[in-house]
Amino acid sequence: MALGIRRKLVGAVGLALFALSVTPVSALPATASTIPYAYVVNSGSRTVSVVNTSTNTVVKAVKVSSYPADIAITPKGTYGYVANGDSCSVSVINTATNTVVKTVKVGSNPSGIGITPNGSYAYVSNAGFLTEGCLQGTAPTVSVIKTSTNTVVKTVTVGTRPPGPVDVAVTPNGNYAYAPGAGGVSVIKTSTNAVVKTVVVIAPSGVAITPNGSYAYVTSESYSGTIPSGGRVRVINTSTNKVVNTVKVGDSPSGIAITHSGSDAYVANSGSGTVSVINTSTNKVVKTVKVGSYPSGVAIT
Repeated sequence: MALGIRRKLVGAVGLALFALSVTPVSALPATASTIPYAYVVNSGSRTVSVVNTSTNTVVKAVKVSSYPADIAITPKGTYGYVANGDSCSVSVINTATNTVVKTVKVGSNPSGIGITPNGSYAYVSNAGFLTEGCLQGTAPTVSVIKTSTNTVVKTVTVGTRPPGPVDVAVTPNGNYAYAPGAGGVSVIKTSTNAVVKTVVVIAPSGVAITPNGSYAYVTSESYSGTIPSGGRVRVINTSTNKVVNTVKVGDSPSGIAITHSGSDAYVANSGSGTVSVINTSTNKVVKTVKVGSYPSGVAIT
């Protein structure tokens, strides 16, 4: 297992949901029905479970590489990209056959994946830790995979030391990728794949962007000296790339997701076993929901 990483690689699972046709694309009639499938990464068993959500049964377990941490599905639902934290690789799953069709080598300790809205590129956050299965501890990076060839076309350095980014999110217009790491939140311009700004945020972890692309919500820890003093969500205005608001949440916040309407943000607080619900118009917590032990990820239907 990766050494020292806070979020996605600590008892974590990633999940993606999409609708997959029950017949081959080439043979689809105009009225073909679709079945939604959930793809769940299982870090301990090195597999991805494919769940038929109409019956809530596992229909396939896809073997991937060591310690899968996150998964993202292309916009058309044809491929799933899995970040394998301990093998420094990304497994590409063909969702029609639920088989791995390619394994792409990336940076050290890949932890999160974001795919551009047009499906052309996958951005992979590499935390940079030395891992048992891939002895190449390096500076934190973001690997850019061209999905038509499944090759890394660019490696973007986003810090000088681990922990690097454990998450990455692409803006709805596809112009920027936000990757939180030890040095702050790196803003990558996707047309040049260069870091155009680093937003100062202490101990950032997860990131989600509002549907209109106006704000990035970043989970982080607050400190009193060297002692953690509670979780915070920093709200970044994406037009200025400045923190415009700070919301106090539970301890050790990690995963974050924003509703499709953009009205609320849901924050998994790993240290307090709760989920904070933030009203994005007021940037205030309107509800705190008690959940299970060490929540690390959250997704919205």
